[in-house]
Amino acid sequence: MPADAGEDGEDSVIRAERAHLTQSREFLRLMRENVLALNPMAGDPVSLEFLKADLHRRAESLRDLPGAPLFFGRLDYRSPDAGSVHIGRRHVHDQDGTPVVIDWRAPVSRPFYRASQADPMDLGLRRRFGFSGGDLTAYEDEWFGARRAGTDATGRSEERQTSKLLLAEIERPRSGPMRDIVATIQPDQDDIVRADVGRTVCVQGAPGTGKTAVGLHRVAYLLYAHKEQVIRRGVIVVGPNSAFLSYIRNVLPALGELDVTQTTVTDLVASVPVRGADGDLAGVIKGDARMAEVLRRALWASVREPAEGLMVARGARRWRVSAREVASLAAQLRDRGVRYGAGRELLGHRIAHVILTQMEAAGETCDDRTHDAVRRSAPVRAYVDQVWPKVEARRLVFGLLSSPAELARHACGLLSAAEQQAIVWSAAPRGPGSARWSRADQVLIDEAADLIERTPSMAHVVVDEAQDLSPMECRAIGRRCSTGSATVLGDIAQGTTPWAATSWPVMLSHLGKPEAAVRELDVGYRVPRQILDYASRLLPSIAPGLRPPVSLRQDAGALAVEPVAPGGLGGRVADASSRALNLPGSVAVICADAQVADVSAALLAAGLAFGVLGSGPAGQESRLAVVPVTLAKGLEFDHVVLAEPSRIVSGEAHGMRRLYVALTRAVSRLTVLHAEPLPAELCYVS
Repeated sequence: MPADAGEDGEDSVIRAERAHLTQSREFLRLMRENVLALNPMAGDPVSLEFLKADLHRRAESLRDLPGAPLFFGRLDYRSPDAGSVHIGRRHVHDQDGTPVVIDWRAPVSRPFYRASQADPMDLGLRRRFGFSGGDLTAYEDEWFGARRAGTDATGRSEERQTSKLLLAEIERPRSGPMRDIVATIQPDQDDIVRADVGRTVCVQGAPGTGKTAVGLHRVAYLLYAHKEQVIRRGVIVVGPNSAFLSYIRNVLPALGELDVTQTTVTDLVASVPVRGADGDLAGVIKGDARMAEVLRRALWASVREPAEGLMVARGARRWRVSAREVASLAAQLRDRGVRYGAGRELLGHRIAHVILTQMEAAGETCDDRTHDAVRRSAPVRAYVDQVWPKVEARRLVFGLLSSPAELARHACGLLSAAEQQAIVWSAAPRGPGSARWSRADQVLIDEAADLIERTPSMAHVVVDEAQDLSPMECRAIGRRCSTGSATVLGDIAQGTTPWAATSWPVMLSHLGKPEAAVRELDVGYRVPRQILDYASRLLPSIAPGLRPPVSLRQDAGALAVEPVAPGGLGGRVADASSRALNLPGSVAVICADAQVADVSAALLAAGLAFGVLGSGPAGQESRLAVVPVTLAKGLEFDHVVLAEPSRIVSGEAHGMRRLYVALTRAVSRLTVLHAEPLPAELCYVS
């Protein structure tokens, strides 16, 4: 049972643990001061600046966060020599180098997450701590082996019950961005977090199962266990939009990891300004994997048959390479599957090699300098430009989208005439600079750029809400981890784009990771069972192949579905928001995008302070936020007021999935207000 400072006989334990916390914070302060006191020296100014930057990052990673507990658990081992260790967010040692807090990612910490009565992993005791802010307020012991827990009034063994402190931490109200979950990682989550660096893992996670947090914690683990490899090649986190990235921005810094890029797909492939938008049909076609082959055909059609042979003068002699021989060299390179740009460079080398072979046969002495001189000579460079011209990715895509004839030439047998007509621009711009590029066009340009020059691969990529990616977006992300690995996070039931994935194996094949394991997280830790069960009524309609998620939490008052008189929705939304603000935690009013203005006006008339998500910093920081349903995915709030579900359903083709997303954003209370009839699946509340 949890013990706190108010219980007789327990104060000595609390005092001892508080003293260890105070001492640990002091040692962390000294570690940071030692780094700041170092006088960097290097052989040149550039190296010196790199060293200074590295020391600065190291010092920042050691900065204490007063509101975050430095440790959250303790392990006492059965072996007398093993002693005990405190488990925390980062490693802390004393001035002699003896650890006083062990990093949660270290192998020795794993029993904190995995030990059980069936497999105690040599533990005698696991202790969890309760905190209020940064202050240690309680602890809870779980004994293994000889000392067993008793039974409660129902006769159930206490050791089999869920830890009360763990549940309290999971249920703790949240205001602002997402927090880390290092104190509450469950065994199924831990398996994913500690998956090997070379392994791609796909997580099908129902709402509230912690899939986003698992992905971020896997990044932190890889940066700890494989730091040199991961830092050298890089790691990025790809999210669906800027609101989502703002929500998760503090998780990795709280774990001491500051050098992880967080971005959206749009920013990842940005090469031209986005000034246009595609309709659903055009977006689906441009996002189809067939477009990769259309682009490949268009690019390689740039390679021309030489009209005549090449003549190169060296001194008093001339050397000739026939058009047939050059055509053969070009065909060999193309058949090898080289990138277009690399093939262009290699063609110059191959031509130079043919000429040097002739020169050596004639008795001339040749070396690498001769080869380089021939390759760089004006006749060879001009001839390569003629046969294998330079191509710019942006102009290649522009040529396809601005010319029905050019698109038809390269899309023959791939896209129907109707599909071609759907994506070609009705009015061709004067040039690439004046084109109204869309987000899907950016992805096409990125594909073309990779066909020309290989995109560098990173060590690891985390992609969240992956079910909403088009096949071409998957290819863009897959290029960036082609020699690395990925953590793919999503929920098929929450796919809301016209091109949303309906199968993880198909999506993973587009990503270039068909061998990836698919892990399912279907136990919710944050969303109460009443809310999940209510939202799961939509699953037979939107994702019939998925099992309904279950939740560890129950709260009879978590869900309220209330009809509203016609014309009274705004006032009821304001009343429900006001009541929610009297409770701890964040509050969101989620509504169809078209209703944001009306909902905002109602809250303003009621005198409530709020922000609108997506409208600027105020929308991110306000305790009460109006959330357009298209931005709700991936976020969570303690209290959600859901206004007019029918408007969400009718707002777009995938409205039922949008509604499922909206229904599962609350982690404490969900109030559904409707003046219009509910979807049939939601009409009955037990």
